[in-house]
Amino acid sequence: MSSSKPRGQYPKGAERRSQIIRTATDVFATEGFEGTALKRVAEMVGVKEPTLFHYFRGKQELLTAVLSERDRRSVEAPTKDDGSLPLIVRTAEKNRHEPGLTALYAVASATAIDPEHDSHSYFKHRYAEVVDALAEDIRRRQAAGEARQDLPPRDLARMVVALSDGLQLQWLYDREVDMAAGLSQFIDVLLKPAQ
Repeated sequence: MSSSKPRGQYPKGAERRSQIIRTATDVFATEGFEGTALKRVAEMVGVKEPTLFHYFRGKQELLTAVLSERDRRSVEAPTKDDGSLPLIVRTAEKNRHEPGLTALYAVASATAIDPEHDSHSYFKHRYAEVVDALAEDIRRRQAAGEARQDLPPRDLARMVVALSDGLQLQWLYDREVDMAAGLSQFIDVLLKPAQ
């Protein structure tokens, strides 16, 4: 009786899977994720397009892995530790330079609302983590007297996330929309302590 590992779980397979995710993230960032993007990823990795799905159950699993890689890169980027609110503004600025990943995020988040969707769990957990991190930052600012105290931190955090997603969607239609500036202005007004 042989013990077999799931596909792609051998060290070489895991390494190839990571290579595919990194390459797809780079390609999707500038070229988008539709059309010939998967073919280009396969060419850059040195395999045929169908071989990509030896490492993933399907396109949606690959797309979710790309979004996770995007998140990982955002967290790893060298930044000063000044809280989650400035980080969400910096992320909005970065998204302007990665239109393909920004579109992927918007489309995937809208289509993953069904609990059976491959990306549902990713988005559910991501929203919870982002709201938690923002709420903690706001709570800290409230305690220091730097933020309004008439609304709960979690409610304020959800407003920031809603604005971020809304500005991002508007930017996809009109590249003149300044996501980072809009978020920064909103955060300044929203958190301003009462005089």
